[in-house]
Amino acid sequence: MRVLVVEDFEVLARSIGTGLRHEGMAVDVVLDGTDALEHLALTRYDVVILDRDLPGVHGDDVCRRLVADGADSRVLMLTAAGTVQDRVEGLDLGADDYLPKPFDFAELVARVRALGRRASPAVPPTLGYADLSLDPARRTVTRAGRRLDLSPKEFALLECLLTTPGVVVSAEQLLERVWDEAADPFTTAVKHTMRRLRAKLGEPAIIHTVREGGYRIGDS
Repeated sequence: MRVLVVEDFEVLARSIGTGLRHEGMAVDVVLDGTDALEHLALTRYDVVILDRDLPGVHGDDVCRRLVADGADSRVLMLTAAGTVQDRVEGLDLGADDYLPKPFDFAELVARVRALGRRASPAVPPTLGYADLSLDPARRTVTRAGRRLDLSPKEFALLECLLTTPGVVVSAEQLLERVWDEAADPFTTAVKHTMRRLRAKLGEPAIIHTVREGGYRIGDS
C-alpha cells in the first residue's frame, strides 16, 4: 500500500511515516499543501493522511482538488479540532474518514488499512493460490497449513502478486507499490527481498520470474 502523509508538524509527520513503514507500507512524507499537490500529480497513492491546517495550500483545498480530479486516493483527514461540526465539515469536503488529534497509533493504522482496501478493486478477504493463503486483515501467511514468518516487505510483495494471480508484475511496479520515493530506482531491493520470500515459501516454487518482464504467481 502506498501512503502520503501530509502534516506540517515535522516530528509528528516523521513519526507517522516511520510507524507506517514498520507496518509494511510504502510512505512518502511532505510538510505542506503545495508539496502534497506536487506529489499527488506524479504518484498514485492508496491513502492520503491529510492534516487540515496546512501552510501553503490549505488541507481543505488539497482535499477539494483530489475530489475534483477524480483521484482514487482515499483521504484520512487529521485535525486538532475534534467537534462534531469539524468532522462534518471535513467529510463534506470529500474526506473518507476523520481522526482528531491526539490519536492512538493503532487506530490510525486500522483506519489506513480499511481505507486502503476501499481504494483498491474489491478483493476476497483472504488471498491465496494452491496451498498458499494470505490474510491481509490478520497479517498472516500460511502454506500447507504452516504459518510463515514474513517481514513487512516480504508480506507486501506477496500481497501485490496474490492480488493479481497469473499477471506479470514488473520489478519497477513492485518498487513503487512496496517501497517509497526514497528508494533508488536502480536498487536491487526487490530482487533480494524476493529471494528471501521464495526461500520462506519453500518448494514447489510458486513465484516465477518472467524474463524481461517481472514476477508472477502461478505456473511458469
